Amino acid sequence: MSSIPFQTINWDAVEKTEHPGSAGMAYWQTIQLGGLRIRLVEYSEKYIADHWCQKGHIVHCLEGEFISEMENGGHVRLSKGMSYVVSDNLSSHRSVSKEGTRLLIIDGDFLKNNNDEYNR
Repeated sequence: MSSIPFQTINWDAVEKTEHPGSAGMAYWQTIQLGGLRIRLVEYSEKYIADHWCQKGHIVHCLEGEFISEMENGGHVRLSKGMSYVVSDNLSSHRSVSKEGTRLLIIDGDFLKNNNDEYNR
């Protein structure tokens, strides 16, 4: 992990990028600090991610709600104030949002799975 000095983030000044899902749109505002990525992410109404994700994340729901679908058939519903955490390659998941939602997502090198052959 890098040494990160104290700093503030003015999210109003961070560029918003568009990421189409298989339905709807995701809007990301991203800060990259070495091996740490911090994002404010908004999903539009009727958003469905366009891929199954293996990346580890810490996800905190700021507004609305969404479902994290698991490729194995399970799902978890998160609403405002709820979070989940998973390391790299320990889940195949994708986000679905019926009404739209706003999330804080943190990921990076610290979430690498030490048992993963790929990371050895």
